[in-house]
Amino acid sequence: MRGTPGAARALILAAVLCAALCALPAPAPGAAVPWQTLGLLTALCLVCELPGRCPFFGSSVPVSAGSFLPLLLAAAFLLPPPAAVLVAVPGSLAGRVEKPPVAARRIWRAAQLAVTVWAASSVHTALGGPATLGGGEGPQSVPGFPYALLPACAAALVFSLVLTALDGGILMAAERLPFRRAWRGLLSRSLGPHLVHALAGLMMAVLWRSSYGPPAALVVLLPMYISCWVFAQYHREHAAHRATIRALVQAVDIKDKYTRGHSERVGLASVMIARELGMEASRIEALRFAGILHDVGKLGVPTRVLRKDGPLTPEERRVIELHPEYGHEIVRGIGFLDEARAAILHHHERLDGSGYPYGLSGGRIPESARVVAVADAFDAMTSTRSYRRGRPVPAAVAELRRCAGSQFDPRMVGALTRALDRHGWSGAATTVTADEQTVPVPRQGARAGRDGPQAGPAMTRAGLDTSPDRSLDASPDRSG
Repeated sequence: MRGTPGAARALILAAVLCAALCALPAPAPGAAVPWQTLGLLTALCLVCELPGRCPFFGSSVPVSAGSFLPLLLAAAFLLPPPAAVLVAVPGSLAGRVEKPPVAARRIWRAAQLAVTVWAASSVHTALGGPATLGGGEGPQSVPGFPYALLPACAAALVFSLVLTALDGGILMAAERLPFRRAWRGLLSRSLGPHLVHALAGLMMAVLWRSSYGPPAALVVLLPMYISCWVFAQYHREHAAHRATIRALVQAVDIKDKYTRGHSERVGLASVMIARELGMEASRIEALRFAGILHDVGKLGVPTRVLRKDGPLTPEERRVIELHPEYGHEIVRGIGFLDEARAAILHHHERLDGSGYPYGLSGGRIPESARVVAVADAFDAMTSTRSYRRGRPVPAAVAELRRCAGSQFDPRMVGALTRALDRHGWSGAATTVTADEQTVPVPRQGARAGRDGPQAGPAMTRAGLDTSPDRSLDASPDRSG
């Protein structure tokens, strides 16, 4: 457990002690431990871990006892609490761990699940859940539906509460996260899935107690296992997508120090516009990717041009104006970006046809590009850089409105304005996009309608140079 913070080690030790205490009490008088059930469930949990440890499967198959929760909840329903504690331990200790410290993570996961299963089993037993599963003699030979649902759902609720409480605790101890951040969203994200897992676990428990016996429970186990595997694959694919995007953005930030943090904020503003327009979730995600990656083409622009002090020559400006095409070439083979590719290529087009790279106008400009263009310009104006102050939000909105119809799509400008009125601009907290000496930033109003300092000098051409590139900002306060 070397490298584990002291607070995390203390929490792990406390969880291990709690798990040991949970396993110590004897069953109620007259109740025998169902050793066969205990052994079979423990073996099944262990088998669920084996694909993740097998080199043949690699890292694409593991569905561990930690993520395959229906089996643990079935154990909580079928076994007395002290016996249910033991089901998750061997599988958790044998499971694959991707990040160090491996030993600490395995011990923590085993102790965490043991305590959680004990709590769920205790609640299920206290509410008379075992009697509703059937498999007994006389009246208990038939499952007590729908009465079995109440103790099962209560057990799932407790399972979710204890698991998320321990998850938040280890995040605070190991990652040193603040209290609110450690638990934020954990319960809301997990409660629904845990209730679904509980229903699957309840079906397993009923079939287990039926006249068909444990083999019948595999009718539920196998499809659920496959479903969990597919779900894990989906999340693994999305994690790979995020890692790809993060690597590209970091490369741009390293190359162009003047726009550090700009990409994430353009992604945020693009999402605000898309939601205000009522777009589908898949399109909102595509627009977030488009906003984050809109400047990825700067990787193809010479660094000396991006970082040049002073005005650009016409040749250098033409090189800069190639970055949308470079960006489109970079991401063309990334299938999941979808319509984000069109936004990356056309986000510098203008409604009147005076933009680049192709001089498209009006409805010929893809809708995604019109969204990103407004988000890009808004953040370019409100961000403070080493060579100029950022404009207050109301002044930036006023400038967008002035240029709507000639440079920007009025629908997108209106959507951003409404979104800012409703939610404010959380991106204003990150006001500096350069890593050089900065100028003081006046406090900005959170709402678009709030009074703020007056806007800076008028900008170029139709009122605004939409490019966030430092080298393209030809406003009087930049070029002198």
